[in-house]
Amino acid sequence: MQDRSKSRPLPSSLAWLAALAMVSATVPVSAGEPRADDLHAGELHAGKLHVASPDWRDQVVYFAMVDRFDDGDPSNNDQGLGEYDPADGGRYSGGDLRGLNRRLDYIRGLGATALWITPPVANQWLNPSRSFSGYHGYWASDFSAVDPHYGRLDDYRALSRGVHARGMYLIQDVVVNHTGDWIACDRSGAADTAAARCHLRSDPQGRMAPAQPPFDRNDPADAGDRAAATYHWTAPIADYTDRRQELDGQLADLDDLNTEHPAVRRALRESYGRWIREVGVDAFRVDTAFHVPADFFADFLHADDPQAPGVARVAAATGRDDFLAFGEGFGSDKAFADAQARKLDGYMRTPGGLPSMINFPLYGSLGEVFARGRPSAELAYRIDSMMALHADPWRMPSFVDNHDVDRFLAGGSEAGLKQALLAMLTLPGIPVIYYGTEQGFATQRPSMFAAGHGSGGRDHFATDAPLYRYLQRAIALRRGNRAFSRGRPTVLTANAARSGAIAWRMDGGDGRALVVLNSADTPVLLDRLDTGLAPGTRLRGVFAIDGDPRDLDVGADGALSLVLPPRSGEVWRVEAAVAASAVEAPASAPRLDPLPTAPLRGDFEVHGEAPGSRRLQLVIDGDLGSAQTVTVAADGRWRARVRSDAMIDPATIHRVVAHDPGRGASSAAGEFRVALDWRLRAERDDPAGDDTGPDGGYVYPTGPGWRALRPADIRRIRAWSADGALRVEITMADISEAWHPANGFDHVAFTAYLSLPGRDGGATAMPQQQARLPDGRRWHYRWRAHGWSNALTTADGADADNEGAAVTPVPTIAVDRGAATITAIFPATAFASPADLAGAVLYITTWDYDGGYRPLAPEAGPMRFGGGDAQSPRVMDAIEVTLE
Repeated sequence: MQDRSKSRPLPSSLAWLAALAMVSATVPVSAGEPRADDLHAGELHAGKLHVASPDWRDQVVYFAMVDRFDDGDPSNNDQGLGEYDPADGGRYSGGDLRGLNRRLDYIRGLGATALWITPPVANQWLNPSRSFSGYHGYWASDFSAVDPHYGRLDDYRALSRGVHARGMYLIQDVVVNHTGDWIACDRSGAADTAAARCHLRSDPQGRMAPAQPPFDRNDPADAGDRAAATYHWTAPIADYTDRRQELDGQLADLDDLNTEHPAVRRALRESYGRWIREVGVDAFRVDTAFHVPADFFADFLHADDPQAPGVARVAAATGRDDFLAFGEGFGSDKAFADAQARKLDGYMRTPGGLPSMINFPLYGSLGEVFARGRPSAELAYRIDSMMALHADPWRMPSFVDNHDVDRFLAGGSEAGLKQALLAMLTLPGIPVIYYGTEQGFATQRPSMFAAGHGSGGRDHFATDAPLYRYLQRAIALRRGNRAFSRGRPTVLTANAARSGAIAWRMDGGDGRALVVLNSADTPVLLDRLDTGLAPGTRLRGVFAIDGDPRDLDVGADGALSLVLPPRSGEVWRVEAAVAASAVEAPASAPRLDPLPTAPLRGDFEVHGEAPGSRRLQLVIDGDLGSAQTVTVAADGRWRARVRSDAMIDPATIHRVVAHDPGRGASSAAGEFRVALDWRLRAERDDPAGDDTGPDGGYVYPTGPGWRALRPADIRRIRAWSADGALRVEITMADISEAWHPANGFDHVAFTAYLSLPGRDGGATAMPQQQARLPDGRRWHYRWRAHGWSNALTTADGADADNEGAAVTPVPTIAVDRGAATITAIFPATAFASPADLAGAVLYITTWDYDGGYRPLAPEAGPMRFGGGDAQSPRVMDAIEVTLE
């Protein structure tokens, strides 16, 4: 029997208006340090559910997962089905709406002006296999009711009042693509064949359908339900590159709604319109927007239906004339590409559709540059691309991490995180801070409160935490100068070869500003930066990541030359120019002799002249940390030999300057390319079909894309070196790209351990893999990569649980699906520039990764490996080679 029971409906709008007249607010005003206009807004909004829309360009959003933030009412934690277990990251932890409400001053004190929460709606508490719970809120059973784990409708209204009383705004996450997990189909096909292909499964609540009509009409054996056409009777998505599967297939086994059907559209409008009308929600984040046709949103937002109008019309009737709905289009682009950006732009350009999409491509570039040490030119391209491609990038939310991706600190450093946050806060877009980032969280979904999962047994609401204090400063910078929220960036420089300087000027809003960052872990020479400003322009320092901001004057040629400390970030406000007579003429500069236009092979020599100088620094690609000190001969000539094994891409144009630090003068840059002489140092075949774990008993997950492809089966390893640089080619049984992976492969993660001869230290534990290196060997560097991560760590601080200290640069990854090969190229600087890699041992393992290594249990599941237990090694296949 299906459970067709309905939850208690929300009150009608007339009943709500009558109730509103009897309610008074008792929420205190924030104890933070808001702007004057926020104080005014808070006074106007005190106790109100319905407030006017803000200018969304000026907002800073804090994103909290309800279940993982704070537990304000422990009595609602356990609903008695085994769904509540704070020791298990896949179960409810106890966070609720009251907990959020009592922490609003903490959020407001950070500087946030809007709160985005995960869906608070009634969910399927456990899926039919009992493998996972719906603690996250994305498995709806009733789109129109509050989940009992989170509280009651009055708790949600109280949260709304509390948000508005602080001059803030409330954003609700909504799902229109799917419900929970009840329909199981072994293949896709026409609706009239659903009875033969699909069946229903009962969940631990005893339900075989959502509680809310018409979504309860899901029985493939019922002709009336099939005719109602509420669902697509489809199998789980096996290939995300297939647009028809992406739209109509089941996402992670979740029942896919037929959003083309008028009755489904009407029910969704009616459900979500109620949250605006009766709770006072100010904006929606739309989950999985790529899985819904773009033209659905014109109806969802603007339908002219008196009984169930579009949600934007509902919002306008409550005084919100700019109700923001922004969609999630999960997909980051590779460097210097924009296919995913164009796809999400198509949603924003569909007539009447979503006005905004989350800027996933910018997220990808911020991580590549500031966490993984990729060339800063990759971020420069992304900035230029988003400004050229999108009509309104100022209203696209931006982020550095969230609940669906690795935390920044899972593979990046705190210094890099500060830079990524500063970049986000000084570029167009609506900045989003994911909960716990301000407390230094490194794992994906831990709890902020002591009793919740992953909290370490303590609360994490410290307002004196270093990152909390840093974000207060950085958010105040953005909110104090609308050039950052309203202006247009002009990229002035970026490093095409490696990590290093990137600078942009913001023009518009209420002023102009200059932002300069150094993404390298070494000092960088920023030579002759063309600011586009008049000579003598005064630059007033308004922000520095470390230390005090410095004031500067633009030089006589409109340029600046600066030494940038490691991982620095500085911001200047552009002011009036000083008198022309006060501008100093540039000092006499050294000169470089011309360099060859053809690629240089291996190490090479450069030379030039510097009359009047005694010593120079030869600076390659801005890197002062590795600059050679060169003595100038009596005749003014100089020469130096350059090591090349950090220059792994023959297409990259490198820059060299001769810099006289005494005079503060640099030569004009010389440009060159390098082609390394790679030598094959190791080659080994691996047996087919040995991807069965250490003892031969492991099996792949049961979901699509695993067992047919055997994506973790290594077939061959080859390794080359060029002095201290390393190139590794891994040949696999097959390669999957079904999930649109940014790195070009999915369904497998590689974890490689490099042991260097003669190098002290090291570790034997293989972090988070429940294993140790063979033969008691110690590793010095560890590389972990899957479809969306590329992390390099040292053994410093590594143990069974901790991956070690993040280092950059990470390798360049290339995929040849036809040859089933994945190639990773590491510059010598990744390994602290050893002279040679002879004798190095490389141990490579396969598994898969999703915010952590995928679970292993006696029985396999859709996303779970089978044949072991929680203490068994996470290794599907492994191979070892020694470089000769």
